[in-house]
Amino acid sequence: MSQHIAKPRTTAVILAGGTGQRVGLSIPKQLLKIAGKAVIEHTLTTFEKADSIDDVIVLMAQGYVPDVEKIVAKAGFTKVKKIIEGGSTRNETTERAISALGEGLAEGEDPNVLFHDAVRPLLSRRVIDDCVAALERYQAVDVAIPSADTIIVTRTHGEDGEFITEIPDRSRLRRGQTPQAFKLSTIRRAYEVAAGDPNFQATDDCSVVLKYLPDVPIHVVAGDEYNMKVTQPVDVFIADKLFQLASTAAPEQVGEDAYRELLTGKTLVVFGGSYGIGKDIAELAESYGANVYALGRSTTGTHVENPEEVDDALSTAYAETGRIDHVVNTAGVLRIGKLAETDNATIEEALKVNYLAPVQIARSSYKYLAETGGQLLLYTSSSYTRGRAEYSLYSSTKAAMVNLTQALSDEWAGDGIRVNCINPERTATPMRTKAFGQEPSGSLLSSEAVARTSLDVLLSELTGHVIDVRQQDPTAGAAQASGFEQALATVLDRQDGM
Repeated sequence: MSQHIAKPRTTAVILAGGTGQRVGLSIPKQLLKIAGKAVIEHTLTTFEKADSIDDVIVLMAQGYVPDVEKIVAKAGFTKVKKIIEGGSTRNETTERAISALGEGLAEGEDPNVLFHDAVRPLLSRRVIDDCVAALERYQAVDVAIPSADTIIVTRTHGEDGEFITEIPDRSRLRRGQTPQAFKLSTIRRAYEVAAGDPNFQATDDCSVVLKYLPDVPIHVVAGDEYNMKVTQPVDVFIADKLFQLASTAAPEQVGEDAYRELLTGKTLVVFGGSYGIGKDIAELAESYGANVYALGRSTTGTHVENPEEVDDALSTAYAETGRIDHVVNTAGVLRIGKLAETDNATIEEALKVNYLAPVQIARSSYKYLAETGGQLLLYTSSSYTRGRAEYSLYSSTKAAMVNLTQALSDEWAGDGIRVNCINPERTATPMRTKAFGQEPSGSLLSSEAVARTSLDVLLSELTGHVIDVRQQDPTAGAAQASGFEQALATVLDRQDGM
């Protein structure tokens, strides 16, 4: 009879002992806000959501432990078990972590440990999972990516400056990242041996194993270009932009029976439900047993730019069904033309329908969605990442929808309300046909496909996300594609989208 071998515990150690001197800050750079949250909060969120991680320890810069404690308490991170001060050097910080990890271990217990830089907030769960999986076979694991740049070795000759002495073969060069993963016994032993070296100094933990335990092979896991380190001032701006552009793949579709179970008896209010995506969402949800209120100018006479009519529509739905679970707004107008040649009435219409109306819908929906823990679903356009000539008003208001989504998801999180934003590829809708005329068959996404994805998002636990919907989803084969490649595909797709 075979004995069940317990899976070793896996702890992530977040190394946050650095200061913000190189970024020109008076506070540690891990406390700098990027995309509305402290860098370290983004990092902790990834580990909190990673199924392969059991708990987390934070080693914070001296004097700033209370700041992290507040972040952890507010965000509700349950995996963070200890927040302690780091040392004056990277080596000392790791030694403190090893000591903390050894507390309370059962005899013979040898857990996994992942050391990760707090200032790498864009780490993917794929890399985490790959590191943990590699520890089933190896005692030490590093994360690295190929070097796109030629690396040169130089030597300084007095006042004449630097001169090249060597150009290594780039095909063998890798850029190291974190996490670096180990069996606890291995990294502990490496540091014990290193302690006997009076000249011991290291900037990372794999180099300690390489030098002091040369017989231990260090396996390399493929990293991710997206997993950048916020070190220089320019990194702050790049990371902020990457968070803005980051999109989420649509959640997996559930079976027909699950749709009925999740939607029967629920109330869905769809603004912009006269035709196109809104109409398809309404019909789809209704087919699964939802109480649907499809509202539009041409069908129910509802003008989304009129706050009173929005309030009336929501109060009617609530009065008749006793609840509102989801509010969807697909209403929008797209007028093509140069801004300098656009009249005031057209400008006013674009701002009222595309921006003020979603704001009013959100405000009016709040009390109903707070009661049910429901979701507000908004819509953007691929042009939100870069405005397009001759539809500047549309592009700019769609960029505002992304910001509104991200802001409200944070603002309403404590009330249990989810807020998401759908970003469809160029879609065959009456609005698009009116603006661009007939386009080649097969070049556009169907409104039914966008509606199906919209329903999946409404039934998910996502919040604060921009969900891309494309004819060919670049996240297919995500095990092979890096997060950066997916993001790049997203950006490239958006160059021609609408």
